[in-house]
Amino acid sequence: MKKIILVTGATDGIGLATAKMLVAEGHHVLIHGRNAQKLSQVEAELKAIPGASEIESFRADLSNLGDVAALADAISAQHNKLDVIINNAGVYKVPQITSIDNLDVRFVVNTIAPYLLTQRLLPLLDSTGRVVNLSSAAQASVNLAALASANAGPADGAVYAQSKLAITMWSVHLATTLQNSGPAFIAVNPASFLGSKLVKEAYGMAGADLNIGADILCRAALSDEFAHASGRYFDNDQGQFTSPHADALNIVKNQQLVAAIESIIAQVNLG
Repeated sequence: MKKIILVTGATDGIGLATAKMLVAEGHHVLIHGRNAQKLSQVEAELKAIPGASEIESFRADLSNLGDVAALADAISAQHNKLDVIINNAGVYKVPQITSIDNLDVRFVVNTIAPYLLTQRLLPLLDSTGRVVNLSSAAQASVNLAALASANAGPADGAVYAQSKLAITMWSVHLATTLQNSGPAFIAVNPASFLGSKLVKEAYGMAGADLNIGADILCRAALSDEFAHASGRYFDNDQGQFTSPHADALNIVKNQQLVAAIESIIAQVNLG
Protein backbone atom coordinates (compact mmCIF):
# COMPACT_ATOMS: atom_id res chain seq x y z
CA MET A 1 0.00 0.00 0.00
CA LYS A 2 1.31 3.42 -0.97
CA LYS A 3 2.20 5.59 2.02
CA ILE A 4 2.68 9.35 2.35
CA ILE A 5 6.11 9.79 3.94
CA LEU A 6 8.02 12.92 4.96
CA VAL A 7 11.83 12.69 5.01
CA THR A 8 13.72 15.65 6.46
CA GLY A 9 17.27 16.29 5.30
CA ALA A 10 16.52 14.43 2.09
CA THR A 11 18.93 16.21 -0.25
CA ASP A 12 22.04 14.22 0.70
CA GLY A 13 23.38 11.41 2.85
CA ILE A 14 21.12 8.85 4.50
CA GLY A 15 18.07 11.02 3.87
CA LEU A 16 18.60 11.01 0.11
CA ALA A 17 19.35 7.29 0.06
CA THR A 18 16.16 6.67 2.06
CA ALA A 19 14.07 8.86 -0.23
CA LYS A 20 15.39 6.95 -3.26
CA MET A 21 14.39 3.61 -1.72
CA LEU A 22 10.92 4.86 -0.82
CA VAL A 23 10.36 6.40 -4.25
CA ALA A 24 11.49 3.18 -5.97
CA GLU A 25 8.82 1.35 -3.95
CA GLY A 26 6.14 3.70 -5.27
CA HIS A 27 5.45 5.71 -2.12
CA HIS A 28 4.32 9.34 -2.09
CA VAL A 29 7.41 11.06 -0.70
CA LEU A 30 7.68 14.56 0.72
CA ILE A 31 11.30 15.67 0.71
CA HIS A 32 12.71 18.48 2.83
CA GLY A 33 15.91 20.41 2.27
CA ARG A 34 17.48 23.72 3.21
CA ASN A 35 18.80 24.76 -0.22
CA ALA A 36 16.13 25.45 -2.85
CA GLN A 37 18.37 24.74 -5.84
CA LYS A 38 19.60 21.45 -4.42
CA LEU A 39 16.06 20.50 -3.44
CA SER A 40 14.89 21.07 -7.00
CA GLN A 41 17.72 18.96 -8.39
CA VAL A 42 16.96 16.09 -6.01
CA GLU A 43 13.26 16.23 -6.83
CA ALA A 44 14.08 15.86 -10.53
CA GLU A 45 16.47 13.00 -9.74
CA LEU A 46 13.83 11.18 -7.72
CA LYS A 47 11.15 11.64 -10.37
CA ALA A 48 13.44 9.88 -12.87
CA ILE A 49 13.51 6.70 -10.77
CA PRO A 50 11.49 3.86 -12.32
CA GLY A 51 8.29 3.36 -10.36
CA ALA A 52 8.28 6.91 -9.00
CA SER A 53 4.87 8.12 -7.88
CA GLU A 54 4.20 11.52 -6.31
CA ILE A 55 7.11 13.59 -4.99
CA GLU A 56 6.82 16.98 -3.32
CA SER A 57 9.56 19.22 -2.01
CA PHE A 58 9.52 21.62 0.94
CA ARG A 59 12.28 24.10 1.78
CA ALA A 60 13.07 25.11 5.35
CA ASP A 61 16.08 25.94 7.50
CA LEU A 62 15.65 23.73 10.55
CA SER A 63 18.02 25.91 12.59
CA ASN A 64 15.27 28.57 12.47
CA LEU A 65 12.24 27.50 14.52
CA GLY A 66 10.03 29.95 12.64
CA ASP A 67 10.96 28.09 9.45
CA VAL A 68 10.12 24.79 11.16
CA ALA A 69 6.65 26.05 12.09
CA ALA A 70 6.17 27.34 8.54
CA LEU A 71 7.25 23.96 7.15
CA ALA A 72 4.60 22.21 9.24
CA ASP A 73 2.01 24.74 8.08
CA ALA A 74 2.97 24.23 4.42
CA ILE A 75 2.68 20.46 4.71
CA SER A 76 -0.62 20.72 6.59
CA ALA A 77 -1.99 23.02 3.89
CA GLN A 78 -1.30 20.35 1.27
CA HIS A 79 -2.21 17.24 3.25
CA ASN A 80 -4.82 16.14 5.77
CA LYS A 81 -3.00 12.86 6.40
CA LEU A 82 0.57 11.64 6.77
CA ASP A 83 1.61 8.03 7.32
CA VAL A 84 5.24 8.45 8.35
CA ILE A 85 7.65 11.17 9.43
CA ILE A 86 11.34 10.34 9.23
CA ASN A 87 13.22 12.98 11.24
CA ASN A 88 16.56 12.41 9.55
CA ALA A 89 18.08 15.90 9.31
CA GLY A 90 21.04 16.43 11.62
CA VAL A 91 24.27 18.35 12.07
CA TYR A 92 27.59 17.80 13.81
CA LYS A 93 29.95 20.67 12.99
CA VAL A 94 28.36 23.99 12.09
CA PRO A 95 29.95 27.25 10.85
CA GLN A 96 27.80 29.35 13.19
CA ILE A 97 26.87 27.84 16.55
CA THR A 98 24.26 30.38 17.69
CA SER A 99 20.95 30.35 15.82
CA ILE A 100 18.68 33.23 14.87
CA ASP A 101 16.63 32.32 17.95
CA ASN A 102 19.73 32.64 20.20
CA LEU A 103 19.96 28.88 20.68
CA ASP A 104 22.67 26.35 19.85
CA VAL A 105 22.14 25.27 16.22
CA ARG A 106 23.28 21.72 17.00
CA PHE A 107 20.58 21.21 19.60
CA VAL A 108 18.01 23.03 17.49
CA VAL A 109 18.46 20.94 14.34
CA ASN A 110 19.03 17.59 16.07
CA THR A 111 16.51 17.80 18.90
CA ILE A 112 14.21 20.82 19.10
CA ALA A 113 13.25 21.26 15.44
CA PRO A 114 12.14 17.64 14.94
CA TYR A 115 10.11 17.85 18.16
CA LEU A 116 8.36 21.05 17.03
CA LEU A 117 7.77 19.70 13.51
CA THR A 118 6.38 16.43 14.84
CA GLN A 119 4.08 18.15 17.33
CA ARG A 120 2.73 20.45 14.61
CA LEU A 121 2.10 17.49 12.29
CA LEU A 122 0.62 15.13 14.89
CA PRO A 123 -2.98 15.91 13.80
CA LEU A 124 -2.11 14.37 10.41
CA LEU A 125 -0.94 11.07 11.93
CA ASP A 126 -3.32 8.46 13.29
CA SER A 127 -2.59 5.40 15.42
CA THR A 128 -1.29 3.50 12.38
CA GLY A 129 1.32 6.20 11.67
CA ARG A 130 4.98 6.14 12.59
CA VAL A 131 7.56 8.75 13.57
CA VAL A 132 11.09 7.49 12.98
CA ASN A 133 13.72 9.55 14.78
CA LEU A 134 17.42 9.39 13.95
CA SER A 135 19.34 8.58 17.09
CA SER A 136 22.95 7.45 17.36
CA ALA A 137 25.22 5.09 19.22
CA ALA A 138 26.66 8.31 20.65
CA GLN A 139 24.42 9.24 23.59
CA ALA A 140 25.28 11.32 26.65
CA SER A 141 23.28 12.80 29.53
CA VAL A 142 21.62 16.05 28.52
CA ASN A 143 22.57 19.29 30.23
CA LEU A 144 19.22 21.14 30.20
CA ALA A 145 20.92 24.50 30.70
CA ALA A 146 23.09 23.83 27.64
CA LEU A 147 20.00 22.79 25.68
CA ALA A 148 18.52 26.24 26.24
CA SER A 149 21.77 28.15 25.72
CA ALA A 150 23.17 30.05 22.76
CA ASN A 151 26.34 27.94 22.81
CA ALA A 152 26.44 24.53 24.47
CA GLY A 153 30.23 24.39 24.27
CA PRO A 154 33.10 23.88 21.82
CA ALA A 155 33.10 20.06 21.84
CA ASP A 156 30.94 19.06 18.86
CA GLY A 157 31.02 15.39 19.80
CA ALA A 158 29.71 16.04 23.31
CA VAL A 159 26.87 18.24 22.08
CA TYR A 160 25.99 15.77 19.33
CA ALA A 161 25.80 12.88 21.83
CA GLN A 162 23.53 14.92 24.10
CA SER A 163 21.30 15.94 21.20
CA LYS A 164 20.90 12.34 20.06
CA LEU A 165 20.02 11.11 23.54
CA ALA A 166 17.55 13.99 23.75
CA ILE A 167 15.67 12.97 20.59
CA THR A 168 15.61 9.41 21.91
CA MET A 169 14.21 10.64 25.22
CA TRP A 170 11.39 12.63 23.68
CA SER A 171 10.59 9.67 21.43
CA VAL A 172 10.11 7.48 24.50
CA HIS A 173 8.16 10.22 26.29
CA LEU A 174 5.67 10.75 23.45
CA ALA A 175 5.25 7.01 22.95
CA THR A 176 4.46 6.64 26.65
CA THR A 177 2.20 9.68 26.83
CA LEU A 178 0.15 9.18 23.66
CA GLN A 179 0.15 5.37 23.57
CA ASN A 180 -2.60 4.13 21.24
CA SER A 181 -4.02 7.60 20.61
CA GLY A 182 -1.02 8.60 18.52
CA PRO A 183 1.51 7.22 16.07
CA ALA A 184 4.40 4.95 16.98
CA PHE A 185 7.61 6.74 17.96
CA ILE A 186 10.74 4.78 17.12
CA ALA A 187 14.34 5.90 17.74
CA VAL A 188 16.89 4.33 15.41
CA ASN A 189 20.66 4.33 15.27
CA PRO A 190 21.02 3.76 11.51
CA ALA A 191 24.60 2.43 12.02
CA SER A 192 27.80 4.15 13.01
CA PHE A 193 30.22 5.77 10.55
CA LEU A 194 28.08 5.62 7.42
CA GLY A 195 29.36 7.63 4.47
CA SER A 196 27.34 10.79 5.06
CA LYS A 197 28.51 14.39 4.84
CA LEU A 198 28.16 14.55 8.62
CA VAL A 199 30.57 11.63 9.14
CA LYS A 200 33.03 12.97 6.59
CA GLU A 201 33.07 16.39 8.26
CA ALA A 202 33.17 15.01 11.79
CA TYR A 203 35.68 12.21 11.39
CA GLY A 204 37.42 12.82 8.05
CA MET A 205 36.54 9.34 6.78
CA ALA A 206 34.65 8.04 3.77
CA GLY A 207 32.36 5.83 5.83
CA ALA A 208 30.30 2.76 5.01
CA ASP A 209 27.49 2.29 2.48
CA LEU A 210 24.65 4.75 3.12
CA ASN A 211 22.14 2.13 2.02
CA ILE A 212 22.78 0.30 5.31
CA GLY A 213 21.16 3.24 7.08
CA ALA A 214 18.50 3.81 4.43
CA ASP A 215 17.40 0.19 4.59
CA ILE A 216 16.80 0.22 8.34
CA LEU A 217 14.94 3.55 8.15
CA CYS A 218 12.64 2.15 5.47
CA ARG A 219 12.06 -0.95 7.59
CA ALA A 220 11.32 1.16 10.66
CA ALA A 221 8.90 3.23 8.61
CA LEU A 222 7.05 0.40 6.90
CA SER A 223 7.80 -3.16 7.98
CA ASP A 224 5.75 -5.38 10.28
CA GLU A 225 8.78 -6.01 12.50
CA PHE A 226 8.36 -2.43 13.78
CA ALA A 227 4.57 -2.60 14.11
CA HIS A 228 4.75 -2.74 17.92
CA ALA A 229 7.99 -0.82 18.42
CA SER A 230 6.68 2.45 19.79
CA GLY A 231 8.96 3.77 22.51
CA ARG A 232 11.72 1.34 21.61
CA TYR A 233 15.27 1.93 20.39
CA PHE A 234 16.75 -0.01 17.47
CA ASP A 235 20.54 -0.17 17.26
CA ASN A 236 21.56 -1.07 13.72
CA ASP A 237 25.16 -1.61 14.84
CA GLN A 238 23.79 -4.63 16.70
CA GLY A 239 20.95 -5.28 14.27
CA GLN A 240 18.35 -5.45 17.01
CA PHE A 241 16.22 -3.60 19.53
CA THR A 242 18.24 -2.80 22.60
CA SER A 243 18.31 -0.43 25.56
CA PRO A 244 19.26 3.18 24.90
CA HIS A 245 21.18 5.27 27.44
CA ALA A 246 19.68 4.77 30.90
CA ASP A 247 18.36 8.35 31.00
CA ALA A 248 15.90 7.53 28.20
CA LEU A 249 14.37 4.87 30.45
CA ASN A 250 13.85 7.36 33.27
CA ILE A 251 10.29 8.71 33.14
CA VAL A 252 11.08 11.78 35.24
CA LYS A 253 14.14 12.76 33.20
CA ASN A 254 12.13 12.35 29.98
CA GLN A 255 9.41 14.59 31.40
CA GLN A 256 11.97 17.20 32.45
CA LEU A 257 13.58 17.18 29.00
CA VAL A 258 10.27 17.62 27.19
CA ALA A 259 9.25 20.38 29.59
CA ALA A 260 12.55 22.14 28.81
CA ILE A 261 11.96 21.82 25.05
CA GLU A 262 8.40 23.14 25.42
CA SER A 263 9.69 26.08 27.46
CA ILE A 264 12.30 26.90 24.82
CA ILE A 265 9.72 26.79 22.02
CA ALA A 266 7.29 28.96 24.01
CA GLN A 267 9.91 31.73 24.22
CA VAL A 268 10.55 31.83 20.47
CA ASN A 269 8.57 33.97 18.04
CA LEU A 270 7.39 31.39 15.52
CA GLY A 271 5.92 34.02 13.21
